[in-house]
Amino acid sequence: MSSCSMSSSEVRPPRRVAVIGGGPAGLFAAERLRAAGIDVDLYEAKGSPGRKFLIAGKGGLNLTHSDPRPLFDSRYREQAASVGQWLDGFDAQALRDWAAGFGVDTYVGSSGRVFPVDRKAAPLLRGWVRRLKEQGVRLHVNHRWLGWGEDGALRFATETGVLDVRADATVLALGGGSWPQLGSDGAWVPVLQARAVDIAPLQSANCGFDVAWTPFFAQRHAGAPLKPVVAHWHGLDGEPRSLQGECVASEYGIEGSLIYALSADLRDTINRDGHATLWLDLVPGRDEARLQSDLSQPRKGRSFGEHLRRQAGLDAVKTALVFETLGKDAGNDLAAVVTTLKHLPLRMLRPRPMAEVISTAGGVRLDALDDGLMLRALPGVFCAGEMLDWEAPTGGYLLTACYASGLRAAEGVTAWLATR
Repeated sequence: MSSCSMSSSEVRPPRRVAVIGGGPAGLFAAERLRAAGIDVDLYEAKGSPGRKFLIAGKGGLNLTHSDPRPLFDSRYREQAASVGQWLDGFDAQALRDWAAGFGVDTYVGSSGRVFPVDRKAAPLLRGWVRRLKEQGVRLHVNHRWLGWGEDGALRFATETGVLDVRADATVLALGGGSWPQLGSDGAWVPVLQARAVDIAPLQSANCGFDVAWTPFFAQRHAGAPLKPVVAHWHGLDGEPRSLQGECVASEYGIEGSLIYALSADLRDTINRDGHATLWLDLVPGRDEARLQSDLSQPRKGRSFGEHLRRQAGLDAVKTALVFETLGKDAGNDLAAVVTTLKHLPLRMLRPRPMAEVISTAGGVRLDALDDGLMLRALPGVFCAGEMLDWEAPTGGYLLTACYASGLRAAEGVTAWLATR
């Protein structure tokens, strides 16, 4: 009797969870786990957490987007339904409310994107890390995860050697394969594959593309903005699509917000066909009939390039694109010029390497996880953030889903530990 009584009155030691990765998904998972009364150790490979968060916010932290749901969910393409379930727990408004808890007010810009009023990432990140420490989250920097030891312990490379750690559950928030210098290097892929975790190959997303410019064009016009233009392309389903925006001619090809928005379609087409064609309308404010009339006016001794600038309103880079496409004798075929101005073809050869792109697609397939984002092959191991197989365009959608998945994983951990 007394033995039973002593047993029932024993106090169970606090559960300990290891969160590996100090980006938004990992930090948010740690925050919510600690709020649930769970001991949390957060391990970060670099010397401080949130480095990619800081760099991404350098030009103005795009925290989320004002799109209503379900339009917001649709930005996640094939994974819209799955990510939508995460957003049911933490959506764009919840993220804005969370930021307000740090005294960071937000506003909706003209494009619908949501920014902190001061547009800075550093004050928010500093306040966040400080609060996590005050709440009892133990932060371990310069701890690079190596996988598991033979006895099942988590293994880290540290400044003083290899460290083995035991935890009741683990949240992996290791990022994708972009910006490896900031910690997201994809080194976790073979570690999980060796444990029978199904992973879609990582590939570039929100990226620029190589175009075979002539050396003259690349040298003269690299960095020149193309605005406004309308992009026309075909999705994998063959359906025509179009989008107006701005992009930039680069030394290697083309990049910028317009290109990032449609990069998934272009990349997937290249994967299937070996290349993709994008058509640009260089003069969206004029139809072909008006262009034909405008360009039929006498040149009065001007070069055809100057004639294009005066009569069609083209700037130097758009004019150069016409010659890049039609050759130096472009002015001899006015009909071809008009067609090119409205439908200039660009042959995309390949996406830019993952190391220099904004984000990556691929990662742990969602079918390899249960609803709480626990790996079916590794009970007690949960995943969150960009290391999962989903993608979205820039505009705040990436960051919002990272937060939402961090919460989902934290809730999954809490529910799983309650059954142990």
